[in-house]
Amino acid sequence: MILISKKPIALATVAIMALGLAGCNKASDNKAAGTEGSQPAAAATGEKTLDKIKKSGEIVLGYRDSSIPFSYIAGTPNQPVGYAHDLQLKIVDAVKKQLNMPDLKVRYNLVTSQTRIPLVQNGTVDLECGSTTNNEERQKQVAFSNGFFQISTRLLTAKDSGIKDFADLKGKTLVTTAGTTSERLIKKLNDDKKMGIKIVSAKDHGESFLMLESGRAAAFMMDDVLLAGEKAKAKDPDKWVIVGTPQSYEIYGCMMRKGDSEFKKVVDDALVATYASGEINDIYKKWFMSPIPPKNINLNFPMSDNLKALFANPHDRPQPKHVANAAASATVNAVATGASNVASASNAIASAAKP
Repeated sequence: MILISKKPIALATVAIMALGLAGCNKASDNKAAGTEGSQPAAAATGEKTLDKIKKSGEIVLGYRDSSIPFSYIAGTPNQPVGYAHDLQLKIVDAVKKQLNMPDLKVRYNLVTSQTRIPLVQNGTVDLECGSTTNNEERQKQVAFSNGFFQISTRLLTAKDSGIKDFADLKGKTLVTTAGTTSERLIKKLNDDKKMGIKIVSAKDHGESFLMLESGRAAAFMMDDVLLAGEKAKAKDPDKWVIVGTPQSYEIYGCMMRKGDSEFKKVVDDALVATYASGEINDIYKKWFMSPIPPKNINLNFPMSDNLKALFANPHDRPQPKHVANAAASATVNAVATGASNVASASNAIASAAKP
């Protein structure tokens, strides 16, 4: 039995140089914190997550509605699909086994870039697996699982736009998604370097791409794989290209409340088992190398060497500062010189990002 709850609250999240990723619900759904008809949030009572789940007979999963191909709605309302969602269900199976509750109910709670952290913090959501970057700032607020994906932040633009890198954004309009680290870093870069970029913050990835597609923005800044997802679902995918020196290399993880080591162990062990068995390869192929709903378009996004290394040696460490600093230096150099090709800087960042 699947029950649905949609009552997020608002909050802006932070980080440096990239990811945080993406919002996705309608304003009419953003009414209040908590979940109608639910038990008091675990954070308010000090109750451990597994105890809360056992007592209530359900686990509450946070989901996104447009973070393709991680967590999104492809057809059936309120029923997420995606790579991160498949991994989230692996965790649910592990929880069922841990609690000896094969009939454990799953209830979904929509989250956005702005609401995902507070809804985990206050216990409304037990687990959120979407497209959330694990960084030091967020680790002060929530706990992260072992990483399940690694990305870089770049630009999506029309092939004939003339934009090849961030230096080419001077005086142009750029769109990004509100509540993401991409929003923070581009605003800082714009202010620090006086680039004169008009920055527009859309409510979710879908709206961001619509602004790009309709000509209201010259480029869309976000995680490369999410940009690939928006490109794939475009009316004319061949019109668009992902460009620009990566601004950071970051790792996605599932979020849960801090200070709950027992629940975190169940989550981490479930992911490690999926990696070790090789099942992760089939899940990856399903969502990144095969046609996916709703348009049955193939993202053709091969697994990177960095991601293979993460699966071989899972960890929950945040993005290392030296990687972010390397990305920042490359951007500053590109802007200062007006360069549209900073391949050597990009290669240096990639080297720094390797585990």
